[in-house]
Amino acid sequence: MTELGDGPVRVVQVGAGEMGRAWIAALAASDEAELVGLVDLDVTVAHEALADAEIEDVHVGTSLTEVAHATGADVVVNVTVPIAHLPVNVEALAAGYPVLCEKPAAPTVSDALRQAAAAEVHGRLLMISQSRRCVGGLRALRDQTRRLGDIGAAATEFFRAPHFGGFREEMEHALLVDMAIHHFDAARFVLERDPVAVYAEEYNPSWSWYRGDANATAIFEFEGGARYTYSGSWCAPGRETSWNGRWRVSGADGAAEWDGDGAPSAEIRGLAAEQELDTAPEDIDGALADFLAALRTGERPETDARANIASLAMVEAAVRSASTGRRVRLDAVLQDAYATALVDEQDGAVRAVLESWRAEADAEG
Repeated sequence: MTELGDGPVRVVQVGAGEMGRAWIAALAASDEAELVGLVDLDVTVAHEALADAEIEDVHVGTSLTEVAHATGADVVVNVTVPIAHLPVNVEALAAGYPVLCEKPAAPTVSDALRQAAAAEVHGRLLMISQSRRCVGGLRALRDQTRRLGDIGAAATEFFRAPHFGGFREEMEHALLVDMAIHHFDAARFVLERDPVAVYAEEYNPSWSWYRGDANATAIFEFEGGARYTYSGSWCAPGRETSWNGRWRVSGADGAAEWDGDGAPSAEIRGLAAEQELDTAPEDIDGALADFLAALRTGERPETDARANIASLAMVEAAVRSASTGRRVRLDAVLQDAYATALVDEQDGAVRAVLESWRAEADAEG
């Protein structure tokens, strides 16, 4: 548990790009947090982001450690590109700061394991912002799913046609790597169990404006035998779904559906069941609130770095399956990730944690 004062938590944010601007707005709107420092390799970009948000008196620099020390920061929010998550998170943790990091945790499961182990070594919270878990409709869907009895199947359909430009349109596995992590993590959240194996396919329609595959279908086996089917596209103009996707969960006692917006509906034991939405903060506002609550109470959040590993492993397993044409077990992905992490990691204390975690996984397997 981190010692926090009675006033707003002092935050240094790393990253001032498009998503960084969204986090600047979230921090400005929060009564519990205060943005005191902004770090970016391009200080001009940082100053422009602050000016556009009409925020003053924020220390700007290129060094996380220097800005954090100069401002008396309490925590760090990491909104850098995924490849920078590991070095930024480890630097912050080693300097004594809890970190809230944008998804995905890292580009690979092995890097995600390394930074989770570093958080363990330094005794600081590293939480991943899986902000879809904070959407009221998804929380209500989970509540309804708990009333459906034994779950047999769940499905998400996601069809959008965004023209991002930039790196997303050049990615090799654009949909699976950059977007599906949200839906895969949400499936773990709704079903309250973890995946066992996956078979996936990727392809690119003739009209796609993405270099890599923009369409994907995946069938996951979850603990207990339930199947979760994901079907999505990032080049599907017309009749687009919500960014949260369109959901159906089927169980022994009925079914629940959610269109991704508003409240879900269900039929349980032959009777219609409506679910009211709660009033908790949503999206990244909700992720920030959960992070600060965890720091103040000492309770482990749902998406702390180690707990989030399984969601990223779903992505890596789906990509491996699509690339090989074979069904892939999640435990095989994790075993390979531990082996890679132990080769790449130079910190002896972090390696010791990784070894202990691998031993636990082997014993459970």
